[in-house]
Amino acid sequence: MQTSTPHALRSERPVDQLQTTVMRAELAAIIDRVTGSDGAHETAIPRLTLARVSQMQHPVHAMHEPAFCVLAQGSKRVLLAEEVYIYDSSQYLVVAQNLPVAGQVVDASPEAPYLGLRLGFDVKDIAALALDLRLGESFPTRASQRGIFTGELSPTLLDPVLRMLKLLDSPDDVPALAPLITREILYRLLRSPDGWRLAQMAVVDSHSQRISQAISMLSQRFQQPLRVEELADEVHMSVSSLHQHFKAVTAMSPLQFQKQLRLQESRRIMISEHVDAATAGHRVGYESQSQFNREYSRFFGLPPARDVKRLRELQLGRKSA
Repeated sequence: MQTSTPHALRSERPVDQLQTTVMRAELAAIIDRVTGSDGAHETAIPRLTLARVSQMQHPVHAMHEPAFCVLAQGSKRVLLAEEVYIYDSSQYLVVAQNLPVAGQVVDASPEAPYLGLRLGFDVKDIAALALDLRLGESFPTRASQRGIFTGELSPTLLDPVLRMLKLLDSPDDVPALAPLITREILYRLLRSPDGWRLAQMAVVDSHSQRISQAISMLSQRFQQPLRVEELADEVHMSVSSLHQHFKAVTAMSPLQFQKQLRLQESRRIMISEHVDAATAGHRVGYESQSQFNREYSRFFGLPPARDVKRLRELQLGRKSA
């Protein structure tokens, strides 16, 4: 299993470290005040979600949409296939593609809860800004890289994040100022050392953009049998090139990607719609019940019925707490 952790803030001058510490404390105070209770909290700012968690969690599996994630307090572990990305309040996480991941809060307590934010972004916003900056001309031949990365949360990037959260206290200013601050955040990310990873997904005819199209197609029809030759043809790539670049971006093959989509959706169906494992497995595309049970157990660690029972008990425990 590969673990990815960002660089420490050793390069910061003492004055920058002090400024960063003060800004993080202010960011934590705002999130703590606005959320008030555990859970994910939508805000008046489009695509901005705040989160508060008071205890360590079991891994939560989900399809993560493109987003910029910042922690004001606590730490989190994100798993993509066999890779682990760990970040805390000194780093940010960027998910540049729609990826099936498992996220786990690993540092949280009632006295010092996990406090974070997620700012989703649209590929069109990235494309427009990358075009304005002419970024596509600077890396036309770069190989595809993971659609997820971490980076140092500098004062330059913390500043617009903090200004965005302060807008929550002046909702009349949100329509005019939130888009400008979002653009500034994206600009800072694109100008970061790994910003080209974010820009590539929006550059016309780049491998990353074609893989983004392949991911979208798989997500829309994951219940259907996968024909890799047809998928490669639809995104104008050879089969070998599709496999190579798909794995470079997602850390898995198209078939493994489809399997994770199926298993995550089957789990959601069993929990939210109260259907049995046989029904859920059939609905997501499994013809063999034994294969579904076997792959589900391997992926989630428990057979379907026991796993769903455990999750429901956890949900009841949180409601009664």
